[in-house]
Amino acid sequence: MNIILNPKKSTWSNVLKRPTKTVENIEHTVNEIFNDVKRHKDSSVLKYTEMFDGVNLDHLLVSEEELNAASNHISEDLKRAIQTAKQNIETFHKAQKTEKIKVTTTTGVDCWQEKRPIQKVGLYIPGGTAPLFSTVLMLAVPAKIAGCKEIVLCSPPNKQGKIAHEILYTAQLCGVTKIVKVGGIQAIAGMTFGTESIPQVYKIFGPGNQYVTVAKQLATKFGVAIDMPAGPSELLVVADDSAKASYVASDLLSQAEHGSDSQVILISTSKALIEAVSIEVEKQIQALPRMEMAQKAIDNSNLIYVENDAIALEIINAYAPEHFIICTKNEAFYVDNVLNAGSVFIGNFTPESAGDYASGTNHTLPTNGYSRSYSGVNLDSFNKSITFQKISEEGILNIGKTIELMAEAEGLHAHKNAVTLRLNDLKK
Repeated sequence: MNIILNPKKSTWSNVLKRPTKTVENIEHTVNEIFNDVKRHKDSSVLKYTEMFDGVNLDHLLVSEEELNAASNHISEDLKRAIQTAKQNIETFHKAQKTEKIKVTTTTGVDCWQEKRPIQKVGLYIPGGTAPLFSTVLMLAVPAKIAGCKEIVLCSPPNKQGKIAHEILYTAQLCGVTKIVKVGGIQAIAGMTFGTESIPQVYKIFGPGNQYVTVAKQLATKFGVAIDMPAGPSELLVVADDSAKASYVASDLLSQAEHGSDSQVILISTSKALIEAVSIEVEKQIQALPRMEMAQKAIDNSNLIYVENDAIALEIINAYAPEHFIICTKNEAFYVDNVLNAGSVFIGNFTPESAGDYASGTNHTLPTNGYSRSYSGVNLDSFNKSITFQKISEEGILNIGKTIELMAEAEGLHAHKNAVTLRLNDLKK
């Protein structure tokens, strides 16, 4: 990792630069595949699956036999672990339910808001370098709680044309209604337009590589909503000499192993800690099965020394991390003042891995600085808020003149007339 001491503010944008490709490098490919899938549907999806995933499939849908067989290939210990995580995620997301909000704004004018589930949602589950069955929990559990009727899951097949048993088991456990063997841009395009095998959905959820992220953004041009732009994973840790170097290093590596385009950053007010973490990273990375991938991410990552907490916080809010770990004596300062972060982990015994799997919070979070304006996935992500209003005779008499004056001032006379007719009838 690169050690940077007291970077000047003018250099922060370079120091904090993510190792991502520009959209211009990707957009042409995404557009081309979208147009092809829109025209040729399943045949196009199958073509790109062979091209990118190296497998020639006869069909895209996961069969009942495959679903039933998946459970037999998973240990009872792992099943219990998945069920425990599911329970915690359910507990946290059920607590996010809100009741109908109803108010009388003026005598005779009642307004209220109610939540309704999005009927058809698509879940994208990465399965290339790692089968992320934990993401099934993070997306399918709140979708089910919200009451979504159709939950479509897309995940890339392996070279044998299969989806990981863990993904299939978890999807079945969480009530997914259809599972499709497709990944990448073609999966997002399939859910955007619909094909013979892939249902068209109203909103697409889930993380992915930079191609998937751009594909999701393109989907919005065709009337399909997305959860957020969620690309390569990232983590920022702020720590002082109260932190344990081995813990910090393990957290940095836990995100680095996601992919070569991931990024991890340590900001510290302790030079001694930075040196110790650097040594620990080099030691711990040797034991990782995904060492080569993690090393590429580490090469793009920084250990940054600053003189005080105020400077550290300013850099953190400028970076807007997906995951933010606080391991400092003055943790309250960061908790109370962080403005831009997807999810925050506090204290030496709160590893980011807990949020990835089983603490209950959602791990589908905004990356690439989008936590400045986006929230992570939550129960409301699967709902729409619909407003209602009912106005009585007394109510229209109370606010009618206000509406007439405002409509006339905007030059919208039909708007005014819709009120005037009613007021005239009531005055007879």
